[in-house]
Amino acid sequence: MDLLSGRKANEIFEGQVHVYKHMYAYLDSMCLKWCIDLEIPTIIYNHGKPITLHELISILQVPPSKISGVERLMRHLSHNGFFDIVTINDDDDENKEEKEAYALTISSELLVKGTEYCLTPMAKFFLDPSVSSSYNLLGKWTLEENLSLSEISLGTNHWDFLSKNPSILTSFNESMASDSQMVKLAFKDHSAVFEGLESIVDVGGGNGTISKTISDMFPKLKCIVFDLPHVVENFSGTSSNNLSFVAGDMFNFIPEADAVLLKWILHDWDDEDCVKILKKCKDAISKNTKGGKAIIIDYVINEKQDEFGLTQMKLRMDIAMTSVNGKERSEEEIKKLFLEAGFQDYKIFPLTGMYSLIVVYP
Repeated sequence: MDLLSGRKANEIFEGQVHVYKHMYAYLDSMCLKWCIDLEIPTIIYNHGKPITLHELISILQVPPSKISGVERLMRHLSHNGFFDIVTINDDDDENKEEKEAYALTISSELLVKGTEYCLTPMAKFFLDPSVSSSYNLLGKWTLEENLSLSEISLGTNHWDFLSKNPSILTSFNESMASDSQMVKLAFKDHSAVFEGLESIVDVGGGNGTISKTISDMFPKLKCIVFDLPHVVENFSGTSSNNLSFVAGDMFNFIPEADAVLLKWILHDWDDEDCVKILKKCKDAISKNTKGGKAIIIDYVINEKQDEFGLTQMKLRMDIAMTSVNGKERSEEEIKKLFLEAGFQDYKIFPLTGMYSLIVVYP
């Protein structure tokens, strides 16, 4: 039987384009990795103006045989919004000939090293082969009971792998810290969620980037960064008057506070573990007579609202969470977790383009 016998030729060709588009989509990530590895956004930034191909290859010391390759890679990245191709007058040319040059866009500005909102650490970690290559084993993951993708590809779960590889753990913490800078920016418009609190515990807070932001915004608010011992030991020396680091396991206990902050925590775990975590959060805030709360920063999938194509990105993150057997959730799925953990009410607010701010009440 010819499955496509009833299809028009143009329909078949459209299907082929769709297949090929996704088949080669990994090259988008590899081009981004190339750009970051060679620090091209930083080179253009330090150049002080749009950079010509000749200037770029001179700084990179590209051999003649690879010049056209650089041009093709830059064309691809420009087509995908990482650079603008602009026309400039070459000041060094006596004839003032117009030449094409590459200028930074907002996306590549976020990849300039040393800037406040630099996302390079985030990209470097998740594009590292030890992370990205594991997704070649999704087929095997599908047929293995209970095992995460990390357990299949690395022989151990994600968290144990990090704890046994200090350099990769450092890279992971740096990636989380760089992402947290974006949340820091968003908090400027959402400070009301912290008003009236006397204490807050940042569960899985890593190096304390978010807690430091909150402690600066509210000097009288006691901020506790709570994470595993091998994480906390690296940052305990950075404590201040209203910021401290406490070691422990969130599945055993969470320090008491007026509020508990969970940024990018619940999506790391399956539903059963999420309920356990949320119950510990409820225990931690239950003694607050004024009414404590859990403050959650995470993705919320809403396929009916797809502004800027965010659903596609969130669905990709959902697949990414197979590495730890976690998942991204819809509002209904999140609500179910809250109710099962004993919480009574919640509110969801937009935080950044990707993240939602969820406030949960016991």
